[in-house]
Amino acid sequence: QVHLVESGGGLVQPGGSLRLSCATSGFTKDNYAIGWFRQAPGKRREDAEGVSCFSDSDGITYYADSVRGRFTMSRSNDKNTVYLQMNRLKPDDAAVYYCATGLERPAGATCLPGAYYYGMDYWGKGTLVNVSS
Repeated sequence: QVHLVESGGGLVQPGGSLRLSCATSGFTKDNYAIGWFRQAPGKRREDAEGVSCFSDSDGITYYADSVRGRFTMSRSNDKNTVYLQMNRLKPDDAAVYYCATGLERPAGATCLPGAYYYGMDYWGKGTLVNVSS
């Protein structure tokens, strides 16, 4: 059983920083795609925007244009935890942030430039980020 548990959200002032964590279990650490996605207020989770997405098959982390240079995705050495360091936060970054993953082969989970994605079969429950003064 695949489990993803996000933490680290909260209220931060514009220009501030947060680090989100995603604790993972129950899935292979190879041949997968994993990333961070956000659901803006009023939007459906199914329409969540890709923020950052890592493809195990090519070893590349893709970022949305809106966060490139401000956000950094990383993993723990044992690959059990995925992080999203968010700096210089803006009010537009406010959202519920989800961690999600899927098998690249044969299931077809895919990360694309700009952090576009499809095929993420497993999602956490999300963590809320508010950016406000």
